[in-house]
Amino acid sequence: MADFHTCKKCGAPLGQDDIAIYKKMVLRTADEFLCIDCLAEYFGVSREAIEAKVRYFRESGTCALFR
Repeated sequence: MADFHTCKKCGAPLGQDDIAIYKKMVLRTADEFLCIDCLAEYFGVSREAIEAKVRYFRESGTCALFR
């Protein structure tokens, strides 16, 4: 069963940004998610790199996931 409240890897609580960036970068129709830290590990990048993407999409105003 899908759990929209916790990371599927580490169990950390998820925020709106965690869910939105996972959908944007991995799978738009996902029903399980990774937190930003686990997503960064999955892609082999820093947390700051994922946070920069979140800021970019939010500031661009073109992605409905970040409104």
